[in-house]
Amino acid sequence: MNFSCAEIDKQRNFPCGKPPVYATCWILRAHPPIKAFVVKCLGVIKMGEKKSYQAWTVSDKFWEAVKGEIPKRERDPAKEYKNAPGQGRKPMPARKALEGIFYVLRTGCHWKALPREYRSGSTVHRRFQEWLAAGFFEKIWSKGLEQYDELEGIGWKWQSLDGCMVKAPLALEAVGTNPTDRGKMGTKRSVLTDEKGLPLAIVMISGANTYDVKLLEETLDHIVVLRPEPDGDHPKNLCLDAGYTGSAEKVEQRNYIPHIRPRGEETKELERNPNFRAHR
Repeated sequence: MNFSCAEIDKQRNFPCGKPPVYATCWILRAHPPIKAFVVKCLGVIKMGEKKSYQAWTVSDKFWEAVKGEIPKRERDPAKEYKNAPGQGRKPMPARKALEGIFYVLRTGCHWKALPREYRSGSTVHRRFQEWLAAGFFEKIWSKGLEQYDELEGIGWKWQSLDGCMVKAPLALEAVGTNPTDRGKMGTKRSVLTDEKGLPLAIVMISGANTYDVKLLEETLDHIVVLRPEPDGDHPKNLCLDAGYTGSAEKVEQRNYIPHIRPRGEETKELERNPNFRAHR
């Protein structure tokens, strides 16, 4: 089943946005293919049904698909508590906290600017930090990719890897001066995608002034789903730009066929063959 961007935007049932530095959350918001496989795999509302949701609402079917991955909250044995277990104010329901997280990531508002229906913004932010540290968002990303692979099939034959620089004016760690933005502070994002642009791995732990090639191995080693081993009938090709010149051996060690184009070669190929279409 294919979904147009307009249909996906209307359904909006996998509501996750682009926070400052959290890569897993960013991919769930930024890529239409991610929205498409979540719409199909995790049971969100189909077009034509009367029930509709806001972009940050957690639907019943989506909640059923992900609630088992929510980290369980346990008391810290090193901390003293005034109330015995079961006493005091009841904790915020996990579903409500997840909706609050999606609201912030989708709208870009401050945590303390959350509407009152989500209760305390500080509590929602604390849950976000806890779940991020526990790998919850990466788990649902991986789960969605696995189900998409079963239904549609990940395009493993041709993959692409590249880096881009992201502004991070308030970040304190993993930042560096951006050479393309007047030396402002930023981070480097290294992304591996399949032939349809579906994100398979993302690394965001380096400053904006880091060379792309330095993040190559780490990105290839952090694919969040099991990559099938290539064979003669199913090779794995990896497309890279001139910034990765000299890294062919590292690529081959991971059973990829490297395709590294020197600067200007693509332009020359287009001049020779107007119908040429590069793999990206």
